[in-house]
Amino acid sequence: MFDVGEFIVHPGQGVCRVDEVVDSPQQTYMLMPLAGRHPMRISFPVASEDRLRPVVSYDEARALIDDYADLGIIEYTGRSGALEEEFYRDEIRRGTCRDSVRVVKTFRERIAEVRSRNKKPPVAYERILKQARDRSLMELSVALDIPTEDVIALFEEHDPSFVQNN
Repeated sequence: MFDVGEFIVHPGQGVCRVDEVVDSPQQTYMLMPLAGRHPMRISFPVASEDRLRPVVSYDEARALIDDYADLGIIEYTGRSGALEEEFYRDEIRRGTCRDSVRVVKTFRERIAEVRSRNKKPPVAYERILKQARDRSLMELSVALDIPTEDVIALFEEHDPSFVQNN
């Protein structure tokens, strides 16, 4: 069971803080998402807490940033664009922070490859990249207790090819 004040990752909302645990009528976490324009407190049943996960530790976050250049991309071999988008969204929702960072790296490379052919990347690529980037930066920011801008700077220090607006 998660404690009040602890940061967790909700599959749909991303990083949230546990505000309280309500006991009636059933045990429920009251979560406050950290991202979003107008975050609203949400309830989540304690019975389903296996769908939640704790935020990565400080050491895991540092190791992930240090290893960014060596991370592999995620290959998808399906033929349908809709199924591909669903696959990557599922990686972001249900995967670890490392999975989200790998999705970011995958779509940075895909977008760069499409642009190198003087074409405009599909909107779905940009959408998936934004979602994965926001999710991973927020989690790393909380784990390292620094603003997201500083997390971006750490990525740039360890891998000069890391470009924010790619």
